This record gives sequence, structure tokens and C-alpha cells, in this order.
Amino acid sequence: MDILNALVAFLNFVVVPGFSYGSQLALGALGLTLIFGILRFSNFAHGDTMAFGTMWVILITWWLQSMGITAGPLPTALLALPFGIAITCAFTLATDRVVYRFYRQKKAASIILVIVSTGVMFIMNGLTRIIIGAEEQSFADGGRFVMTAQQFKDATGLQEGLAIKSTTAITIVMAAVCVAALFWFLQKTRTGKSMRAFSDNEDLALLSGINPERVVVVTWIIATALAVIAGTLYGLDKSFRPFLYFQLLLPIAAAAVVGGLGNPLGAIAGGFIIAFSEVFVTYAWKKVVLYLVDVDLAPTQLLQLLSTDYKFAVSFSILIIVLLFMPTGIFKGK
Repeated sequence: MDILNALVAFLNFVVVPGFSYGSQLALGALGLTLIFGILRFSNFAHGDTMAFGTMWVILITWWLQSMGITAGPLPTALLALPFGIAITCAFTLATDRVVYRFYRQKKAASIILVIVSTGVMFIMNGLTRIIIGAEEQSFADGGRFVMTAQQFKDATGLQEGLAIKSTTAITIVMAAVCVAALFWFLQKTRTGKSMRAFSDNEDLALLSGINPERVVVVTWIIATALAVIAGTLYGLDKSFRPFLYFQLLLPIAAAAVVGGLGNPLGAIAGGFIIAFSEVFVTYAWKKVVLYLVDVDLAPTQLLQLLSTDYKFAVSFSILIIVLLFMPTGIFKGK
């Protein structure tokens, strides 16, 4: 029995990927829950907003690389990220002005806005595939690892290695910074307090003199920025394919519902719950178990509950269970 090597394998293949994926889902769910909490509808176009923004980040990254501009050991995409956010914010604000604003003025039911956002989703998905194509794109550059498996083995003398990719470290750090900045903004700034008041009681907020259009604009900007950051980090960590971001809407929505729709803290918790659930169920546990049992008892199967092809089924199952038994989520959302 080799507990240390089993622990390192567990950290390398479950904990580290889970934290990275969870950070990406948490950022995406934060944007989704802000839209729901303040604008009061589930934005089905959120996944394709991530794809649309990431597409612009990729295009600007390629342009910077062609000019010989890079970020050294860091991905060049980080330099392109502010431009991608700005372009996508302009698009979502224009969409709000042309599409959603009409239905808000008519005080349309939330389900109408959900259907409208589905139409926006297909338009954004089509634009993304027309501009950059439907095939997989890789745009990560710079240093690949903060620590390689061999470096860990040399330092510890263990048989099993622990690798930390640079994109994983960047994802976790950026997610922490974004979450801290968002909570500071919502708690300490006048605009953030206005957004919270508008979310809690729209009529009372309007009587207090809060400008609803300003709240709407700021909400779209923050939600879009979070979506583009999450999409870019996901693309750097894995790869970019427009249809994959369309599928990401399911685990992101599940994360928001599990945590409690409209609750930012719940979106973060839900993101990590969904991420670790997917990783736990789809990981092949044979490697870890081999360190913990005698050779005679070594398993011949992969010990994998589900193939990674079905990881979104995990999100869907959790979503259904939560909606049936705890529809307001862990943090009692809406």
C-alpha cells in the first residue's frame, strides 16, 4: 500500500482539474445568476456569449502574435482579453437595446424573455461559427507548466508526479480576483448597492430614485465580462470549439440552480459542486486504487462510472435532483 502516491495521483487527476474547471464554471454561473437576479430571466445565450467573446480574444491574440507581441511566459490571450470583453459588451448592450428592452417595457413574462434569449443564442452561435469556423482552435502559448510531473518526482522522490499547468494556475488566480472584485463592487460601491436593491425589490428601488437603465447596463457589462473571462480561461485550459460552449450552458445553469438562482455566493459553490461531481464520476480510479491494494487484488477494469463523453449527464442529473427536492438551491435563491 502506497498512500502518498495514491494521494498525489488523486490530487493530480481529480483535485487540481476539479478546482480549475470549478473556477471556470463559477465565473460563468456568476454571470448567469446576476442576469437572473436583476433582469429576472434565465439567459440561454450565456454559453454562446462566452463563445462569442472568446472568439474575439482568439482573433486578437492571433493578430498580436503576427505583430510579434506576446506576454512572455503568460498566454498572449491575456493581452487580448480586455479587447474581447469590450467588443462583446458592445454587442450585448446593443442586443439589449434592440431586443430585450422592448420586452422589458412591455413587462413581458420571464418565459418570453427566455424564448427571446434562445433566439439570441442561435444568432450568436451562428455568427461565431461563420467568423471563426466550427472546428477546434488552440490559442494557448507561453509557458506550459508551473511545475512538471518530473520536477515533482525529483523533488519528492515519489513514483507518482504532480503537474500544475500554467493555465490552471492562471484560471484559479483570475477567478479568485474576479470574485473578490465582484463582491467588493456589490457590497461597497453605490452602483453595486443599487443593483442589490433592484434585485431585492424593484418597485421600492425605483421609488428610491435608482435609475433602472443604469442598473441594466452595468449588469450586462459585468455578466458579459465574467462570461468572456470564463470562456477564455476554459479555451486556454482545454481548447475552443463553438459547439462545446453551447453545451457548457448546462453545467453552468446547473451550478447556478444548485447554489441558488440569484445568489452570487451560491453560484460559486454550485460551480465547484458540479465540477467535482463530473470529475469524480468520469475519472478512471484504477490508477489510485492500484497504489492502495495488493497486486493480487489489483483491478483489471478502469473503475470509471461514466465515460467522459457523458459528463454533462452528471450535471443534468444533479440539476433534476435539486429542482425536485431543493428548488431554491443550497443558498435559498429564487
